[in-house]
Order: sequence, then structure tokens, then C-alpha cells
Amino acid sequence: MRKHRLDLFSLIAGGLFTTIAISYLVAALNDETVNGRIVVPVTFIVLGVGGLAGAVAAVARRSRTDRDE
Repeated sequence: MRKHRLDLFSLIAGGLFTTIAISYLVAALNDETVNGRIVVPVTFIVLGVGGLAGAVAAVARRSRTDRDE
């Protein structure tokens, strides 16, 4: 199988949404609630950091490819 590039933003977003889903599942099983006032801002912050990390990785990858040519 051919290797593909790591999509850092998709990896971070997938991990974030999996973590949110697991926290809601655990809270529902324990008759607890998850505070949406914390979840929503943290989601936006993590997605912003993930987007920034993905952009920096893309620029670094592009500059590496330009130097190799």
C-alpha cells in the first residue's frame, strides 16, 4: 500500500470529536452532565490550533520539496 501524507488537522479534529463523544457517553452512563459552556470554546480553540498546525506543516513540507528540486 502506498504511503500518504499525514493530515494533521484531520487527525486532531478526529481525536477531539472522539474525546467529546466519549466524555458525553461516560457522563450519560454515570447520570452526570457535560458543561457545554466549556466544551464549545475548547472545541473552537483546539480546531484553531489544529488548523494552525496543519498550515505550518504544509508550509514546511512545501519548502522542503522546493529545496530538494
